[in-house]
Order: sequence, then structure tokens, then C-alpha cells
Amino acid sequence: MITDKETNSVYFSRKLQEQFPETAPCIFNTLKSYGVEPQFLDCTKDIWARDYMPIQVSADRFIEYRYDPDYLQGEYKGARDLKTYPDMVCDKLGLKTEKSDLILDGGNVVKSSNCIILTEKAVRENRLFYSKAELIAKLQKTFEVDKVVLIPWDIRESFGHADGMVRFIDDDTVLVNWHYKTEQVLLNRLKSCGLKCEFLNYKVQKQDKNNWTYINFLQTKDLILIPKLNADEDDQALTQMSSFFPNYKKNNRIVQVEMNDVIAKGGALNCITWTRKI
Repeated sequence: MITDKETNSVYFSRKLQEQFPETAPCIFNTLKSYGVEPQFLDCTKDIWARDYMPIQVSADRFIEYRYDPDYLQGEYKGARDLKTYPDMVCDKLGLKTEKSDLILDGGNVVKSSNCIILTEKAVRENRLFYSKAELIAKLQKTFEVDKVVLIPWDIRESFGHADGMVRFIDDDTVLVNWHYKTEQVLLNRLKSCGLKCEFLNYKVQKQDKNNWTYINFLQTKDLILIPKLNADEDDQALTQMSSFFPNYKKNNRIVQVEMNDVIAKGGALNCITWTRKI
């Protein structure tokens, strides 16, 4: 499995600049200042590129899963109009993919070189086709990993994504958002697979409602980009991330960018990007 820290190309939906004409250039210019040239995706219907773009397993193997999330099957008017068709985006990009019948969102696949973490939403969405045991076996084979960790779905987060809950620091260690520090079922499932848990935590008088987004950072081979909220937690988040990722810190490659208008729509930096190793 290609990990986030191996990637060297960053892609955005063209919708991002259309919808956020002030914030998007700030993100792009920050990347450019660190030698990362943003790339853009056509034929997209929304800005959440991570969710619908394929998952890179090896140099030339990209898994295109069934992107048919429940939140785009909603009863509210226009829900289906926001569905991006990955094959159209990939065709425009000239990217050959391997199609899978698995129903997934990319934001619900947190990966290391030999492990993926998903919320149990994946079990529910694939229940008509696979039992839980069959799903785990299918995930292992498809993504060429030995470990699949299914963590509880936080019902406060309607999309059911894991990338706002946990991220890998290295193959043996996961970073867990402070909200889940006492969630023993979640922690036990991680530890039962041999994973060590570290935690983001903030000492402030009043927690900012969006401080969950710090863990939804963008990581490439050379850079970690973290949301900036203009909140009391900003400095603490930067300090902690620097301690968890010292190789980035020593090269001054952990950076913050303000993006509150994007966050207000329900996601942050990992959500709006797709990364690959070229």
C-alpha cells in the first residue's frame, strides 16, 4: 500500500477555487512555496476529492471502488446532483484504474503500508454483498494488506469517515483525536492489531468546535499541511504535530493554513485533496 508519506503529487477539484476564491489560492500558494505544484481534477461535482478518487496500492495499481455514499442518496433535493463519477475524472486524467465492487468513501480509508482503518460504516454499506468476515478478507486482498481495523462509527459524524478520528504516524503508531481518548472499544481494536496510540489534546478554557480538523491534515513526502482555525488550540496543535512527526519538523515542513470557510462545509485538508506517488 502506498502511504501518505510516500506521495509527491497533490490534486484538487477545480470546484475548490470556484467555491472558495480567497481560501483556495492561499492553500495553493502555500504548497507552491514548499515546492509542491497543485494539480487539478476535471468532471467533479464537489470539492471532496478524497472521497471519490481511487486508492493507490502500488506504483501502477489504483483501486476505483463504488462511490455511492448514503449521504448522496439523501432525501433532500439535489443530493444526487453532487455525485462525482470517478471513472469520468480518471479518464480525463488519463489514469487507468482497477474497478472494485466494494462500496467505500476514500475519507473512510486511513492507511499504512500494511494496514487500513475504516469505521464500521463500511460493514453496513456492503452488507448486501459481504458478511463482515468476507468484507475483511476482500479488503485485505484488494488493498494488499494484512491488517484491517474496523472502528466504531461516531454517529456525531454523519459521513462515517475515519480520517477525522485517526491517522497513522508510522506503521506501528496511530494518532487519535482527543474526542476518542476514553473510547475503549475504539482503542482496544487498534491495540489488538498491535498499534500504539498517541493523542492530540488541548489545554484551553473553551474548546473550539472545529478543533477535530487538525487531524484532517494533508501529508505528502515533503510536507504536512495543517488547518489553522485562529483559535487557542492552533499553537498547541502545531507543537504536538511537530513532536509526532519530527522528520518533518526538522526541515520546517509542518505548516498551517487558514481555511475556516471550507471547514464550515464539513471537511478539511485531507478531505479536499487526493495524493499519489508518481
